[in-house]
Amino acid sequence: MDPRKRGPDWTQITPHTGSLFHADSQRTKQRITHILIREVILDLDETTNEALVTIHWQGGRHTELRVSRVKTGRHTADRQPNALEAMRRLGGQWPDREVAVTMNRMHCKPPDGKAWTAVRVREMRERLGIAPFDPKSRGEETISAEQAAARLGICVGSVHKLIREGILPATQLMFSAPWQIPTAALETDVVKAGAREIAARRPKFYKRFHEDKSIKLPGF
Repeated sequence: MDPRKRGPDWTQITPHTGSLFHADSQRTKQRITHILIREVILDLDETTNEALVTIHWQGGRHTELRVSRVKTGRHTADRQPNALEAMRRLGGQWPDREVAVTMNRMHCKPPDGKAWTAVRVREMRERLGIAPFDPKSRGEETISAEQAAARLGICVGSVHKLIREGILPATQLMFSAPWQIPTAALETDVVKAGAREIAARRPKFYKRFHEDKSIKLPGF
């Protein structure tokens, strides 16, 4: 075989593995992990309440792990509305695709037990006589948590934190529904200060970690 067509010589990393994983930079460890692992497959075992993790390594070997699932944040029975209730409250308030995503996230399944799609949402909405989503019908301009995160320069989790702390006003039509955040609220001093405080708490290597896309390894 032409040496130029061969893949990386993974044996060259072995003598340096210890020093790499004991390095001060977390970035190096993460990059090494991305190189050595080809894919990770996750499955759920409902009978034992465990996640089955299969790690496929470069070179063909694999490792199987069982991890207990955390119960925190699961949907309780009183927070699982039926499909009719959810559709009456969400239908027409958001695009059909987003309603489908929300109902799947709430584990609010139709009678046949299949997942919701935009087409199925539209069919049920029309049977109930609910008008389609019209963004012009909203009195106050609102955006989603994802859009707010992009505008504030923080992650979605940080937006949810601002909402929980009462800094960023937002409403939900029902549990697990998309957040509706007034666009004007993003321009208030208290929200801007909250976003700056979150950004200031980021690790010192945060910017460098996202900008650096290369790493030098022995033998490559």
